[in-house]
Amino acid sequence: MILVLALLIIAIYLVITNVRIVPQAQAYVVEYLGQYKATWVAGLHLKIPFLEKIVKKVSLKEQVLDFPPQPVITKDNVTMMVDSVTYCRCFDPRLYTYGVENPIIGLQNLSATTLRNIIGDMELDQTLTSRDAINAKMQAILDEATDAWGIKVTRVEIKNIKPPKEIEEVMTKQMRAERERRQTVLEAQAHQEAVVSRAEGDKKAKILAAEAERDAQIAMAEGRAQSIRLVYEAEADGIRKLNEANASESVLRLKGIQALKDVADGRATKIYMPTDVAGIVGTLGVAGEALGIGDATPVDKAARPEKAPAPDPCIDDETGEGGREAAETTARINAGLSGRK
Repeated sequence: MILVLALLIIAIYLVITNVRIVPQAQAYVVEYLGQYKATWVAGLHLKIPFLEKIVKKVSLKEQVLDFPPQPVITKDNVTMMVDSVTYCRCFDPRLYTYGVENPIIGLQNLSATTLRNIIGDMELDQTLTSRDAINAKMQAILDEATDAWGIKVTRVEIKNIKPPKEIEEVMTKQMRAERERRQTVLEAQAHQEAVVSRAEGDKKAKILAAEAERDAQIAMAEGRAQSIRLVYEAEADGIRKLNEANASESVLRLKGIQALKDVADGRATKIYMPTDVAGIVGTLGVAGEALGIGDATPVDKAARPEKAPAPDPCIDDETGEGGREAAETTARINAGLSGRK
């Protein structure tokens, strides 16, 4: 009874110890009597005691391998430190187990040698500006080389490129000089644009001023022509109305005497007389007075006072030069018209 119980306990222990549950995203590599038998994926599995052995547990997740910086030499003999990051995953646990002794160390060494080969064909400036090209080349080379190890290289990134200190100082000076050059170019372009804009503005202002002066002169000329036309039309209209009224000779003589009155206003040295001298001999006293015979009134030879023109209500301190000239011209025309009455 005791023996049966002991055997039962041993059987339960063997079953418990040989039942395996493989977690998700993992795989177990199993050997049977020292030879590869199977790869267990996620789920429940039963191992044969003493005959089967789990030799490796492999993670199927994508791994991020941050390798230490590697010294590399560029084509122009510049030594610098390059730090890279490799992203990979296991796609075949069997190859991952039996393909290489230590896959991670093998990938690290392969990454370092590949990086040296790629950057060795580039100059310093090209290395600093061609990270995408370096990443693509490394990813292609490493992925092809690690197929036999059951590793899939999904991505390679250059994390940092650190040139020597003296190279950094030279690059800093070069960057400063380039920025100063750009600043000088921008200032020159801004000055050029400002000068061009100012010249264009002056040109437009002069064009507008010339057009305004031209329009003012045209308006003034049209005003003068209109005024003269209206004066002559008024005179012609007056003569036409006199003709239509059939004015008598006495009326015409009265108009002539009124005209002579305006001419002989005490300032003239000559007297204009009508042609019918016989009818107006009695008025010879006027001629004697003009000639200084008898009690003659002296001739006033002083300048005839001019009436000040009435102020134009449209003219103020903000009126331009053209407006003032137009107002003066209008005043002169009005004065001429009043003198012709």
